[in-house]
Amino acid sequence: MRRVWTGLGVALLLAGCGGGSELSLTEYVDRLNVIVDQARQEYEVLVASPGGGVLVADGTQLGNFTPRDLQAALDQVRGIESRVDEATAAIDPPDQVAALHHLFFDFDSDFISAQEALSARAGSAADWAELSDTTEMAAYRAALADDKQACVDAQSEVNAIGEQRGAFAETPWIPDELKELFEVALGCDGYPEHPEDVYRPSPGSTP
Repeated sequence: MRRVWTGLGVALLLAGCGGGSELSLTEYVDRLNVIVDQARQEYEVLVASPGGGVLVADGTQLGNFTPRDLQAALDQVRGIESRVDEATAAIDPPDQVAALHHLFFDFDSDFISAQEALSARAGSAADWAELSDTTEMAAYRAALADDKQACVDAQSEVNAIGEQRGAFAETPWIPDELKELFEVALGCDGYPEHPEDVYRPSPGSTP
């Protein structure tokens, strides 16, 4: 869900620094705020729900859930992502943030495919041990690791922008503050430390 609410820091920093020919930066920020705040609220409600907690469960906690809980939760996550994807795709960003807009809000089709395949497989798995050993889970873990690396790469890219004073023509630049803001906005620390172990049950975990 990182991509659901990343990028706001960029827009907030640039708001008031000029505008695009069709959509001003302030208008752009306002529209993103509505989209992202709604998505964040939906996701937080989902994780706080009885079955939605499976999304953030580690191996020792999986016994409190079933693979079908994961299926239901992933399907709801996909719904949130789809709404964000549709809403952000409908925005024509100002020229000075267009590249960053696409960097933050273009969803990875490979990850989405892996997520959907895992959701479908979770619906028929007898238990976590069976699901953990499936090709769908292996593909999901690999896609998650790739997405985490993409976040780290994006972090490096936007940090490098801070060293390119002319990256946004006629836009005031504040390198130190920008770097700090990107570190918060990207949220790469939100990924699992070991993507290869997500939804891997600990010995004795049930069901």
